[in-house]
Amino acid sequence: MTNITSTTPSRWQRFLESDFFYFFKRDKVAIGSFIVFALFVLTAVFAPILSPANPYDLATIDIMDSELPPAWLEEGETRFLLGTDNQGRDILSTMMYGLRISLIIGLGAVALQLAIGIVVGLTAGYFGGRIDSFLMRVADVQLSFSTMMVAIIISAIFKASFGSEFYSQYAILMLVVIIGVAEWPQYARTIRASVLAEKKKEYVEAAQVMGFRSLRIMFRHILPNCLSPILVISTVQVANAIMSEAALSFLGLGMPADTPSLGSLISIGFTYIFSGSWWITAFPGILLVLLVLVINLLGDWLRDVFNPKIYKG
Repeated sequence: MTNITSTTPSRWQRFLESDFFYFFKRDKVAIGSFIVFALFVLTAVFAPILSPANPYDLATIDIMDSELPPAWLEEGETRFLLGTDNQGRDILSTMMYGLRISLIIGLGAVALQLAIGIVVGLTAGYFGGRIDSFLMRVADVQLSFSTMMVAIIISAIFKASFGSEFYSQYAILMLVVIIGVAEWPQYARTIRASVLAEKKKEYVEAAQVMGFRSLRIMFRHILPNCLSPILVISTVQVANAIMSEAALSFLGLGMPADTPSLGSLISIGFTYIFSGSWWITAFPGILLVLLVLVINLLGDWLRDVFNPKIYKG
């Protein structure tokens, strides 16, 4: 008797033989972007191990080391490879920790956007009628305002309601909520369009005839067939969320100065850039640009791969 288990390929083998991995291997830009993004993620995860110093440990910070230039410039010190900021913190270390915070906020905000957008989009597309009209009008109203305007309004409300001290203590959670609430309509509209196309297909009609509940049909049958556009949007939205956090921090509505993110580091350094301490802003700014660039390149590649009319390999 033939052993069926031994001949059945594993999930990893199926992935290596899939068209997705085949096209990935042939695209040098996608490979390079993925490698750089993976390095950023590993740096953020292992920041406490890789960073030369802990920017949160006040005992190791000396104000006399403030605004030291990078090590290769005159008056620079080898223990501060990229120089120090106005508080004497090592720029390289703060960038590593700031990268971690920016990625947490970006991924957390996208997860919240995804949760709200999926629920609203599935509900609107599946049930239609007045429910669809009401939910889409809410989304349209929010889309009529810019993302930053919505984020600034919500951030100001949080600060006025709970106070600046409370906001600073829970800044990461607050920014996840603010950015997530500000940008969910992008998901809702895309998922709704996919649901409108899927619910007319035979497998949905068969599930309805069999008496399955609406929630089961929506989440177990329709949603898996809408994952391709969701994945593409998510990569772009991660980059947008990171940029939104940086912009809010630059405006003083994001991370506090004692908890560095890439946005707050750029904001801190901008004050000193005209005094000659350009490195405080320049290096975090370059890192932010590279991070957003590689995420956008991966998003563009995914968009083309999932659209066979565009992608040619």
